[in-house]
Amino acid sequence: MIHVLAIITAKPGMRDTVLQAFRANVPAVHAEEGCIEYGAAIDTEGAGPIQTPLGPDSFVVVEKWASLDALKAHAAAPHMAAYGAKTREHIASRVIHVLSPA
Repeated sequence: MIHVLAIITAKPGMRDTVLQAFRANVPAVHAEEGCIEYGAAIDTEGAGPIQTPLGPDSFVVVEKWASLDALKAHAAAPHMAAYGAKTREHIASRVIHVLSPA
């Protein structure tokens, strides 16, 4: 199994716009071969000192894939290219961590 944590930072004030496009793309991703989990998460309010906030412009995409090949196919999928084109101008940075169980 492959785990992915993608940290997406939108340009100021654009996070909701990017998340709207992300949510519209989720059903196509869930239908992909090898997709186990794929969803966005934002800061929880009130977590206190245990939390290091992402901030108002960022979110994390939490993914699990059956294999590295499934992840590579996901990255090359036409709906991902369309999502990227739709959100590119609204994203300030994107950091992707591809991880294996320890």
